[in-house]
Amino acid sequence: MDKGTVKLTAAEIGTLWGEYVNGTAVDVVNRYMLGIIEDENIKTLFDEAVKTFGKQKQQIATFLEKEGFPIPIGFNESDLIPGAQRLFSDTFCLQYLHIITLHGLLGHITSLSASVRKDLREFYDSCDNDGKIMYHKTIESMLEKGLFQRDPYFYPEEKPDYVQGQKFLDGFFGNKRPLSATEMIALSFNLKKKIMEKTLSIAFSQVTQQEDVRKFFESTQEVSNNQIQALGNILRDDNLPVPTSWETGVTTSKDSPFSDKLMLFHIGFLIQTSQAYHGTGLASAMRKDLAAQYEKIILRNLLVTKEWFDLMTKHQWLEQPPLAPNRTMIANGK
Repeated sequence: MDKGTVKLTAAEIGTLWGEYVNGTAVDVVNRYMLGIIEDENIKTLFDEAVKTFGKQKQQIATFLEKEGFPIPIGFNESDLIPGAQRLFSDTFCLQYLHIITLHGLLGHITSLSASVRKDLREFYDSCDNDGKIMYHKTIESMLEKGLFQRDPYFYPEEKPDYVQGQKFLDGFFGNKRPLSATEMIALSFNLKKKIMEKTLSIAFSQVTQQEDVRKFFESTQEVSNNQIQALGNILRDDNLPVPTSWETGVTTSKDSPFSDKLMLFHIGFLIQTSQAYHGTGLASAMRKDLAAQYEKIILRNLLVTKEWFDLMTKHQWLEQPPLAPNRTMIANGK
């Protein structure tokens, strides 16, 4: 069949809905940062990011409208407060764009893997290509400005070898083997994303208007900090460098540029997305202490997500995704 002649599946509708809601949240932050950035090179990147999502947003809306689904509420100008004092430095804005681009790449590939109809696959291909271009540009900009901290270097061994016995798994007592290169992949990703979560929690806790939301941000800041310390200690024990923090990229402003709804959603989005990286870390961890740490982080973040859900629903800020038909209610004429 030709593309567009068959109905989109529930999974395909779900990917479009998620891309729209998550994308509009990030877009509001990007447009705020575009308005405060002074560095022209960084400003150019944000201008490109805003324009790129503008096109993607329209395409998503068209897909949904053709299928008869309402366009999600998402986030818009009402979530951006004009005239607020500067909350972030230029360098933090660049780091934010880099990490959010990584999240976007994961989201586009996930959406592509759930898509069958050709026009939707082509759309997610283009989104992925846009994300890869932005990834390269943010890396190059950070390298030029001396902001990108490379992962640790390993020295080559004389020859490949096989694992010898159960000692390879040990991690709690005695002589632990050094971290493997495959374990370093997830450690690097998870630490950088945890640092982003912590920094945004600090910034949002300064400017939020709702007291219960402020307490949640203070809690997520503490949770993220504890997890950064735990993963960082594993690197330190192997005499490996730990990624630097970004707290100095947050000003002392108490003037909010965003709605509380947007800020709370954004932190929840980061925490939920990071669980995929925690799961990858757990799957790749062959040292018992590292696997145990990932399990602890995943379980703690599940509790944080429940707190987030309760808070979002309390304030009626959590938009409902499309649901399967309730056959019982239909049969009963409700």
